[in-house]
Amino acid sequence: MRAVSKLIFGLIFAKLLLTGVAAHAAASSDEEVLLWPDGAPGSEGKTAPESTVPARDDGLRRIATIHKPSLTLHLPAKDKATGAAVIIMPGGGHRYLAIDNEGHTVASWLRERGIAGLVLKYRVAREEGSTYRVEEHAVADAERAVRLARSRAKEWGLDPERIGVLGVSAGGQLAIHAATRGGAGKTDAADVVERESSRPAFFALLYSGAPLTDAPIPSDTPPAFICVAFDDKGPAGQALSLAQKLRDAGGSAELHVYAHGGHGFGMKDRPLPVTGWIARFHEWIVDQVVKGPTS
Repeated sequence: MRAVSKLIFGLIFAKLLLTGVAAHAAASSDEEVLLWPDGAPGSEGKTAPESTVPARDDGLRRIATIHKPSLTLHLPAKDKATGAAVIIMPGGGHRYLAIDNEGHTVASWLRERGIAGLVLKYRVAREEGSTYRVEEHAVADAERAVRLARSRAKEWGLDPERIGVLGVSAGGQLAIHAATRGGAGKTDAADVVERESSRPAFFALLYSGAPLTDAPIPSDTPPAFICVAFDDKGPAGQALSLAQKLRDAGGSAELHVYAHGGHGFGMKDRPLPVTGWIARFHEWIVDQVVKGPTS
């Protein structure tokens, strides 16, 4: 009888242990989660593997040939987690994605401070030979990413009301679109992901590209964090213009304009004040999101 009891206890303990491992694995950091497990709409028949763009003298990794858009999770430890999350949309002129300097490195920095970083691999429309369109496929990836994060918020330890986006360079166009044009979910959708809203709780822009549309900014646009270098001529002018439009619409924005930095500074380690942008962004998230009206 004692042997049977020990066997039963051992089986129960093993089951509990495996359950805990499985739960941890389901929400582990660096896990890559496909936006559409059964294939992204518009990517049917495209099987070419993801590619790495030839290296430049800056040593940064760039990827292209993306047919399976995804989110890579950088989740904070439970004892650090604030519930806030940032979906990071790297730049690359829609020809490639600067996936580390404008993606994973940002996410890792935020993770260490209790903010989940979810790096979006979206389809690039201006890669040579691409049949994708920014307004159709890249935008769909951005909207789906927000919906997916909300649909799995409990599993990933996120607050669905504290999920925002950070768009870098070309990725900023997607972030602006999500924040100003994102829509409510379809409550009767068979796909549970599509039941969630695609409008983020906040959005941030780092030397962003111009908006995809010149339509007016809605009055209910979520709060924004905007950062740019003054010597980055095009994005600097666009940042100032967008900040004014947000103000006119009755929205909220924090604008940082650094004198020097140019375009593409991201997380590069350079002896310039602009490298402090990530700390300013973190302060803003704590003030506006963690302690703010969504708390």
